[in-house]
Amino acid sequence: MKKIDWYFDFISPFAYLASESLDRLPANIELRPRPILFAGLLQHWQTKGPAEIDPMRRFTFRHIQWLADKNNIPLKLPPLHPFNPLKLLRLCIALDNEPTLAQRLFRFVWAEGRSSDDPDDWQELIEELGIEDAEKLVSTPEVKAQLRQNTETAIGEDVFGVPSFVVDGEIFWGFDAIDFLLAYLHEPELLNSPGMQAADAMPEGLRRQI
Repeated sequence: MKKIDWYFDFISPFAYLASESLDRLPANIELRPRPILFAGLLQHWQTKGPAEIDPMRRFTFRHIQWLADKNNIPLKLPPLHPFNPLKLLRLCIALDNEPTLAQRLFRFVWAEGRSSDDPDDWQELIEELGIEDAEKLVSTPEVKAQLRQNTETAIGEDVFGVPSFVVDGEIFWGFDAIDFLLAYLHEPELLNSPGMQAADAMPEGLRRQI
């Protein structure tokens, strides 16, 4: 059985769209949700998220709306973006990273347009999940350490963005890479084709001075 590590952060609308497409994955795989801090990837790779570049930000949210409409995925934007995803990430880890739980937390943000920073929204969510002391739960050293470890593991596997699906050491990044992932699962030799080998061997040209 193939094991697929699914790296995500609730801050990413593309990760939300991917979470709504998990039913496309074959039944004979083991999906292992891995909440990570996207900001940690950005810091490691010394880059910016799409919402941090003004012209790209406008395009990104237009694109998200179009993709949601095209794929019949409900979308209601949160009150603001970027936001602090830590409580949601830690809650997911504290509740054992179940895929259905991750989907519920994604929908809280991106289908219902709610915020974990809003006390009423947060209280309704934790009551729905049957949690008595959420603040204590998401603040335990073990949960915090696991989030750091997940992020460090992702960096160690050369993950550079979310969502990323990692299988057999290969990274499939982005909502639009799900078809690529499915093709690989169906035909693992796909990445050994002459075209793929040429892509892997593409020499680096000029490098910008930052």
